[in-house]
Amino acid sequence: MRPILLKLIFLAFCIGFALQSNAQTCSGSLGDPVINQDFGSGANPGAPLAAGITTMNYTTNNCPNDGEYTIANSLTGSGNCHPNTWQNVTADHTGNPNGYMMIVNASAQPSIFFTQTANGLCPNTTYEFSAYILNLIRLAASGAGVSEPNITFTIETTDGKILAIDSTGIIPATDSPHWQKDSVYFTVPANVSDVVVKMTNIAPGGNGNDLILDDITFRACGPIIESGFASITGSTSQRLCQGSSADFTLQAQVAGNNNPTYQWQSNPNGKGWTDIAGETNNFVVAKFTNAVVGTYQYRLGVANGSDISSVGCRVYSPPLTVTVDSLPVVPAIASQTVCEGYPLQLTASGGISYIWSGPNIANSTKNPLVINNATPADAGTYTVQAVSDKGCTSAPVTTTVKVVPKVVAGVSSNVVVCAGESTQLTASGGLYYKWTPAAGLDHDDIPNPVATPLQTTTYAVNVSNDGCNDDTKSIAVTVIQNPIADAGGNKVIFEGQSVKLNGTIKGDSISSYSWTPTTGLDNPASLTPVASPADDITYTLTVVSGNCGTANSNAFVRVYKKITIPNTFSPNNDGINDYWNIDALVTYPESAVMVFDRYGQKVYQSTGYAKPWDGTLNRAALPQGTYYYIIDLKNKTAQLSGWVLIVK
Repeated sequence: MRPILLKLIFLAFCIGFALQSNAQTCSGSLGDPVINQDFGSGANPGAPLAAGITTMNYTTNNCPNDGEYTIANSLTGSGNCHPNTWQNVTADHTGNPNGYMMIVNASAQPSIFFTQTANGLCPNTTYEFSAYILNLIRLAASGAGVSEPNITFTIETTDGKILAIDSTGIIPATDSPHWQKDSVYFTVPANVSDVVVKMTNIAPGGNGNDLILDDITFRACGPIIESGFASITGSTSQRLCQGSSADFTLQAQVAGNNNPTYQWQSNPNGKGWTDIAGETNNFVVAKFTNAVVGTYQYRLGVANGSDISSVGCRVYSPPLTVTVDSLPVVPAIASQTVCEGYPLQLTASGGISYIWSGPNIANSTKNPLVINNATPADAGTYTVQAVSDKGCTSAPVTTTVKVVPKVVAGVSSNVVVCAGESTQLTASGGLYYKWTPAAGLDHDDIPNPVATPLQTTTYAVNVSNDGCNDDTKSIAVTVIQNPIADAGGNKVIFEGQSVKLNGTIKGDSISSYSWTPTTGLDNPASLTPVASPADDITYTLTVVSGNCGTANSNAFVRVYKKITIPNTFSPNNDGINDYWNIDALVTYPESAVMVFDRYGQKVYQSTGYAKPWDGTLNRAALPQGTYYYIIDLKNKTAQLSGWVLIVK
């Protein structure tokens, strides 16, 4: 029988006496790992282990055979040579997709497949040795005849003295990859600082018993350390808002240890644990002034049977955490202009709750902040603060609200003007104005246009403010038509005749009318008086309006003198009836007088009759006889004709 086999049989016998319940664990506090074998990280395959760590053969193939191992960061896809039997493992036990792990295909016979030496341990100190193990066999592929991993941990001194033995027991198959932590703890004897751990696969290989190993650690194990804020039973975490200040007392207590030594550590924002100088009591005060955002951890280190200054000898309390939360940030809120009577809505973001204040409201936690019917009193500066889910309050953010008042248009009074006159219209109450109709206005988009309407017009003005509701008012401009007089045109009569004057008038508010002068008129107050003037005369019709003055119109009456035509005269120079004196013909300066003999020969003509005819033709006396005349007075009256007798 081979020596190694005999040793394994002896080891199994020893286990039967020394083995405690499977997977021992530290029931007290743990220190940081003194040794942490995580096999590194990188691309497949990883480098082989150093000499002396394993008796198995290294292969770069991701599919080791019996008695072989490889270092890899996954076992999936084409890299898994037993996809129906082995689990598809995408990452190491910590979930790092590049983290290496040791993939083991067990030997056909039980064997010691891993040996790790731990140097520099603290004497008289209890340590926990642990490893994470994954059974590669799928549950569906397990069963009768299939071996499951069963690992024995042996801790011994470098000279072979066994300090502890424990077994994982059978690690069962699972439906999906499952990492199992197995551990054993031991006490380092006095004057000893180096130990050796051996892992023995006591199940046979050949059919099953394939596994993955990762994260092998040595950690000090000590008494239970209770800790909390303010007391050992206090909370294990506190929160603080950015910029705040506070002092937190952290209290710890070591159970069952009469003479502990202490050292507080801090770990700001995961940068690593460091000792806090001078803090060697069972309490510490964490001071925050104008706190900076981050996570701040604290723990108490306790010496485990050796010098507190050696970090490998310490165990630690569970971390106590102060989280400094950032203040919520409220994005800028745009200023608003809202019409009076319209809803006002202000919305903030950046938090889970809000506190609004404003010029006309009590503090409100509503968001959005809605004022259903805005009034000018609601105009002004609004302030909001956001509160985060951690209870932190933001810096105040302000926004400005302008409330455009309702438009109440004002206009000047109705006005009366005479035709042709101008008047200024006036409106108020807004920023923008529009007058209709535009006819007769010098401008239609100003508050005070000048109106010169031709007739009575009602002007409407629409007054508005910044797109808000408008208002419309009207001004009536009553146009009084000026008086118009029409005397009816000139008239022509002969002396002794009468004529009716045809006067007409137009206009509004006429108070009186009359003719002047009254000479020859039967009724000067009538529009159509009968005129009987003795001489040429101009009559004036005057119309008086109560508001818009007077108007005049003239009618000239031409009075032609009565013509008396003698039918005999005796041009014999006796001084008696020597001329053909036609009475009043001289008053017709444009008249035409023609005289013919009985043969139709013209013997006399004149324009006007300033000098009566003396019965001659070319200064020669005409013979006695009958002559014939035609007189055209040139006044659109019928020609006068007849005969005249020259007597000698």
